Amino acid sequence: MATGRLRFYSLAQMGQVNIAYVIPKDVPVMMMGDNPHYKRPMKTLYLLHGFSGNECDWEYNGIAEDIAFKYNMAVIMINGGNSFYLDRKATGTQYCTYAGKEVVEFTRMMFGLSDKREDTFIGGLSMGGFGALHTAFAYPETFGGVVALSSALIIHQIANMDPDSRDEIANYDYYKEVFGDLSKVEESDANPEVLYERIEKDGKPVPPVYMAIGTDDFLYENNQIMKKFLEDKGAKMKYEEGPGIHDWNFWNAYIGKGVEWVLENA
Repeated sequence: MATGRLRFYSLAQMGQVNIAYVIPKDVPVMMMGDNPHYKRPMKTLYLLHGFSGNECDWEYNGIAEDIAFKYNMAVIMINGGNSFYLDRKATGTQYCTYAGKEVVEFTRMMFGLSDKREDTFIGGLSMGGFGALHTAFAYPETFGGVVALSSALIIHQIANMDPDSRDEIANYDYYKEVFGDLSKVEESDANPEVLYERIEKDGKPVPPVYMAIGTDDFLYENNQIMKKFLEDKGAKMKYEEGPGIHDWNFWNAYIGKGVEWVLENA
């Protein structure tokens, strides 16, 4: 299993950025067995970390190597800071552009990855689950499926937030800086629902969506809003829930389920 880290110069972030990767191009034939995933070309999964995380999370805490090996997938892990993977106006803060375009183009060139939509997926947990949905809806021609786990779908929660308030994660100033004008955030491009409706309007293909959330997760109700939105839209999706909180036990248990579903439905 080829694993490693590298850095390259990002125009979207105007500086050096780090990525981690797991690429199963060196798996011995004897270890492939009858695995059907090795009877087709390798696919790619871009995995996004959560709030306060980094590009190493899915490898050190998660099971990135297991996913790469089992499903014959290059797993690319990026660092988005605490950006929610959203583009801002300031120079060097185009995190959606980075996640959905720049890093995809760079890694395809660097590792010879497939440039086909049906071979390219994006997933994430918590803030990264939000980012995966948002990025896939921003670049529907690029991604053939989304795996969103315990997603921080907080748009409706922070809308019209009081300037003097804060929640258990951050304060008003943080949310304003990341999401923009909170009085208009529900109608803005920061809202994945807005991007989804734009895809529909433009007649573009909507990436299939897999969502999962623990029943005791503090983001459970937020996920129900997106679930209903997608159901009302008739989206190609699968939603699963089960016992669990906001932790790696849940994410490691469900990431494989999500990967299997998007592979079958891309």
